[in-house]
Amino acid sequence: FNRFCALRFMDVNGYNRVGVVSPTEGQVQPEILAEAKSGIIDEDQISPQAADKVCGLLNGSIPSPDAQSEAYRLLVVGSCNALYKRMPYLFERIQDFTELLMPDDLLSDNSILTKMRAVMTPESCEDVEIIGWLYQFYISEKKDQVFAALKKNQKITAENIPAATQLFTPHWIVRYLVENSLGRLWMLNRPNSKLTEQMEYYIAPEEPETDFLKISSPEELRVADPAAGSGHMLTYAFDLLYAIYEEEGYDPNDIPGLILSNNLYGIEIDERAGALASFALEMKAAAKLGRRRFFRMDAKPNVCVLEDVSFTDSEMDDVMSIVGKDLYSADLRETLTQFEQAKNFGSLIVPKLKVPAETLRLTETKDLAADMWLTEVHERVVKVLRMADYLSTKYHVVVANPPYMGGKGMNGNLSVFAKKTYPDSKSDLFAMFIERGMRLIPKLGYSAMVTMQSWMFLSSYEKLRVNLKAQASIDCMAHMANMVMGIAFGTSATVWQKGGSSSKYGGYCYVEYENIGEDNRPVDFPPSNERNLKAPDSRIYRASAEDFGKIPGSPISYWVDGSAISSYGWNKTVEHDFELIQGMITGDNDRVLRYWFEILSRNFSEYTNKRNHWVPYNKGGEARKWYGNHDLVIDWRDQGKSFTRSRSTNSHLYFRAYASWSYLNSGEPAARYYPEGFLWDVHGSGAFPKTAGDEKRLVALLCSKVGSFLLSVTNPTMSFQVENIASLPWDLSKIDQFNPQLLYRLFEISKIDWDFRETSWYFTTLTLLSPDHRGKTLAMSYATLRTHWESMTDEMQHLEEKNNRIFIDAYGLQDELTPEVPIEEITLTCNPAYRYGIRGTEEEREAHLKADTMAEFLSYAVGCMFGRFSLDEPGLILANQGETLSDYLARIPEPTFIPDDDNVIPMIDFEGDWFEDDISERFKQFLRVTFGDKHYA
Repeated sequence: FNRFCALRFMDVNGYNRVGVVSPTEGQVQPEILAEAKSGIIDEDQISPQAADKVCGLLNGSIPSPDAQSEAYRLLVVGSCNALYKRMPYLFERIQDFTELLMPDDLLSDNSILTKMRAVMTPESCEDVEIIGWLYQFYISEKKDQVFAALKKNQKITAENIPAATQLFTPHWIVRYLVENSLGRLWMLNRPNSKLTEQMEYYIAPEEPETDFLKISSPEELRVADPAAGSGHMLTYAFDLLYAIYEEEGYDPNDIPGLILSNNLYGIEIDERAGALASFALEMKAAAKLGRRRFFRMDAKPNVCVLEDVSFTDSEMDDVMSIVGKDLYSADLRETLTQFEQAKNFGSLIVPKLKVPAETLRLTETKDLAADMWLTEVHERVVKVLRMADYLSTKYHVVVANPPYMGGKGMNGNLSVFAKKTYPDSKSDLFAMFIERGMRLIPKLGYSAMVTMQSWMFLSSYEKLRVNLKAQASIDCMAHMANMVMGIAFGTSATVWQKGGSSSKYGGYCYVEYENIGEDNRPVDFPPSNERNLKAPDSRIYRASAEDFGKIPGSPISYWVDGSAISSYGWNKTVEHDFELIQGMITGDNDRVLRYWFEILSRNFSEYTNKRNHWVPYNKGGEARKWYGNHDLVIDWRDQGKSFTRSRSTNSHLYFRAYASWSYLNSGEPAARYYPEGFLWDVHGSGAFPKTAGDEKRLVALLCSKVGSFLLSVTNPTMSFQVENIASLPWDLSKIDQFNPQLLYRLFEISKIDWDFRETSWYFTTLTLLSPDHRGKTLAMSYATLRTHWESMTDEMQHLEEKNNRIFIDAYGLQDELTPEVPIEEITLTCNPAYRYGIRGTEEEREAHLKADTMAEFLSYAVGCMFGRFSLDEPGLILANQGETLSDYLARIPEPTFIPDDDNVIPMIDFEGDWFEDDISERFKQFLRVTFGDKHYA
């Protein structure tokens, strides 16, 4: 597949004398076959023996069931073998046994070559990066298999790491990283350079810099990609280096060879991807030189594909005789053992030998031809030293899109290696590569990587952030929203300068998905979006590591201004006044959890009642503010010993009132008050107040714009951890405007709205049928109810804005936040903008709400028909399993009579309204027939 892609690319760009897999314009068959049929065979490409056989097959002198296909296969093999001298890493000599692996069908309309030509059009082959995109597609099926196995708890083995972790980088991100590392280093050394005119994504430093690596000529620059993949980073670095050489006045015919020889280095664990990286660099050279000069060029790409190499104890003794006593040190011996799992650990290996290049040079000169046994060991020693040399600290710039793999996916050996070698970044491969990048560069060198954004905020990476702050400064960052890179999580393209001052201000911008155009690049850069508009120049934020250090956990919260940071100087946080817990893990939710309406008895809230052992349970749920998500119960027989045994379950907090929040959120944080009587899940984590009543005040903070803003400072991801809530600034002496009536009404409205639902355990009757809203027709009743719902929503919006003002004033964020709350953020079920979102029209939302309300009306009617509800009594009627008509009738009280007067018709009054439905309806019908429309009690 790689060879076919390479041949097609070379055909289209004229690097092959004739088209090996491509026809000439207007023809169908590949040009090389068409020429052979005309008697023209290039003897430089096809051996005389192969040429004779091709001619024999085509003229019929050699019988064959498919002469054309067999002849063409020979021509392709010959062409590949001819390219071996120039590109041995990709066009290894094809022997008879490898010919068997070539597809039989290469000429039909359904062949791989026909499909490849359709994809690799001349337009798409203008840039060699198409090879990388095709390779990622090629391994995508394997990637799906690996992740399917991971879901079955099968770890990712060393041979599957490339398929699981390779991710092709959008070109604009490659440019951003290379321009702000390699480009910046050159601009520091040549401040009058015109290079910035072609660096579209370059972020200039705010102040002139005097402390930087001194580079006297382009030939000194060394750029490495420790996770090279198919070479996308290196190919753009080639373009930028070419411009640098050109500006310095070098001969254009010399530049490509100088770049390949001196400047670019790639390290990779996947042999096929490494071959494509080398090929991509060669094609960059060919584009500058033309076909003839390219094939005469001696320089070859510096791409190292890591291999597993091991030595037995006896071979280690032989090594000493090979390298000599002067070179055989403890560091060398350890280095030789470090590559036993090179395919597994990759560029994360840190060679023990400090300067392997000198040892390599001296070892390569050893002549051991007379000893075949030592020759083979010698070759392995040289191979290890070469790999170690690539992994040593010798680069001015490191640029990469490292692999992403969390600890859960790591195989056993990789997991042990990560914990031992990278304890501060062991949670994911990408984080370990961030740390590794710093070790590959000297002081004032640059490391530029695009990674997941989680390292910026999560507590598991706090030590990594602190260490990075101590040894490097962030020169610039493009922080990207979900899907900007085509993956469903946020990412960040970050450029660090090793040894930079922590007080140095870097340039930050936020790239939203909506800012990405059809060509997969930002519409404008730096982007002008809502977050960036708060930056001083409306495009770029300026922040320093010192600012981040003032915030608990040192998150990379570059958008936070001084007033917000000052609130962290209160020296008091939520954890001072609350005990925060993560919640319990049952280990078997299917066994112990139920919806409240699934259980035997509705009296579940009486958790002290031994017969009714179900108690309310908070498992998080939808992003609803203030009150709600009361729908689950848990089996609490024997105080839950079946699932709390041997776990720390915070039993002293059981059934206490507390504040909770939704663990996962796509937007604003959603906190709720939970009254006494609840237990809680991991996703129902909570804060238990040291002073009763403070839980409602904390909910008020979390539901405010200030709470949302402060949480975005410490963790702007989709999940809110306990530690994020615990670290929020909190000092009730500074929040002195709390109005008890305001809080009461906020919770009351939200509870009323929640209890509108038939699935609420406090549901009494259908609101549509309540006397306050009932009209002569169902339409009139709905209209009255809809007006009431609108007033509830409006009042809630007013109250939330008032709550926002209290916290904005208390935290001094008047310049940062406004109190207004969009209607869609009022989390009431009766609010269609929240319930259905605002993507459609208002008319569509209103129609949807009316339809759902009618469905609820029908559901309630069915409930009445089956005796679960009654029009004559609020709440549940027959709700417990096993209840019969006798249970129903036993609740009917003795009848009494109402005295006659002018307005009331005398009739029997069942004071509790508990009577059998059939009797009730027949009696009411009798009254209507007898007394007409007159009132009756």
